[in-house]
Amino acid sequence: MALIDVCPVDELQPGSMKLVPVGPLTVGVYNCNGEYFAIEDRCSHDDGPLCEGEWDRDTCVVVCPRHGSNFDIRSGVPLTLPAFEPVDTFAVVVEDGYVKVDVS
Repeated sequence: MALIDVCPVDELQPGSMKLVPVGPLTVGVYNCNGEYFAIEDRCSHDDGPLCEGEWDRDTCVVVCPRHGSNFDIRSGVPLTLPAFEPVDTFAVVVEDGYVKVDVS
């Protein structure tokens, strides 16, 4: 397991998101209703930045800022067109008071 530190738990309160560089990738780490999720910051429609878009804190859905595709941040599955391919998601764990992303 390759764990990357994101931040202390108290810095990622419910309804917040943090972008984290992971090698050549950037990952958006979300606290949605007290649960942590991580999704690749890349829209599968045109490779644009995904996590810069608005997101619904109740449904855990992020909206691509370029063309409006909705993605479930829990699974990476697109919910609306023009995107039709999922994006990568990553497991998130809390260890020793830190939120960490598993990028293995």
